[in-house]
Amino acid sequence: MTNMNSFSPGHLKKLSIPVSTSWLMGTCMEAKGKQDLWARQKPEVLTALREQAMIQSAESSNRIEGVTVPKARLAPLVLGKTVPRDRSEEEVLGYRRALDWIHKKHAKIPLEPDTFLQLHEMAQRGSGDAGRWKARDNEIIEFSPHGERSVRFRPVSARETAKAMQLLCLRYGEVCEHSDLPPLLAVAAFVLDFLCIHPFRDGNGRVSRLATTLLLHQHGYSVGRYVSLERLIEESKEEYYRTLRDSSRDWHSGKHDLIPWCNYFLSILKEAYREFGRRVETAKPGPGKSALARMAILRQAVPFNLAEIQAACPGVSSQLIKKVLSKLKSEGVLRLSGHGRSAEWHVVPRTKGAN
Repeated sequence: MTNMNSFSPGHLKKLSIPVSTSWLMGTCMEAKGKQDLWARQKPEVLTALREQAMIQSAESSNRIEGVTVPKARLAPLVLGKTVPRDRSEEEVLGYRRALDWIHKKHAKIPLEPDTFLQLHEMAQRGSGDAGRWKARDNEIIEFSPHGERSVRFRPVSARETAKAMQLLCLRYGEVCEHSDLPPLLAVAAFVLDFLCIHPFRDGNGRVSRLATTLLLHQHGYSVGRYVSLERLIEESKEEYYRTLRDSSRDWHSGKHDLIPWCNYFLSILKEAYREFGRRVETAKPGPGKSALARMAILRQAVPFNLAEIQAACPGVSSQLIKKVLSKLKSEGVLRLSGHGRSAEWHVVPRTKGAN
């Protein structure tokens, strides 16, 4: 198994990057350089973009796997204004919590197997094997237009899964630190290998998309916070499955072609940046700074501190954020625990009967 992935030395040495792939990478890298500029131009627009992206991401990533919730329930559920009432709603809310954790803590999240177990536990909370590697071997099945069933791909066995994930995380880290492989190609390769390992009984697709957002964040590509990568993947679902099939062929023998998947991955990122820039440039003025801070605070699904709200509202002063926090505390919407640097704010849960 030691040679069965994209990060084996032999595979990387033979990797030839086409001009089209280099062009896509260059476009994404150029767009990354404009992130801060777009954020400074209209900071009040970012809150609306983040909220919309969060809703779309939770919806699309689950809908790709056949999990849906009624439209009228979606926004209140994702924004924490209601409680889940069935398994589908639990999964949508779980995905939202995992995304929120990634957006806020990505710089401190270690790339190790336990991180992926935690993401799975958050996204699949309520299922019997949430946060556990698969216990039995699994297969990726496809159906012909005539309904005939066939095995498209046999992932790594259950017995070898934990070792494969450990090796994947280790090799990815080594490549990022010591190799000349461009970071975006390393991220794309990691996601492909994760899907080929298929480490969970269920939820592999959702965790792969969470991993995509996490790894991109860690390399400074934060567009997934403002534009839903999951929605763009859902809109190109046929191409997603086609390129995944093409690049996973011969993966076990190390003779697979990484480029089709990389081109698809980069095209999604390029489209996300194009949409981000267009939305910022054409957006109308949004709410005032106090309202902006208030919305950012009330969106928090986990305990938070002042610095995290400052990061979410780059155009709002810390003095104004403190005033908003104090007002929400007096209204009973927030509570404060701890003191000094360890102090954390908590949004007071709504009652179960709230809509």
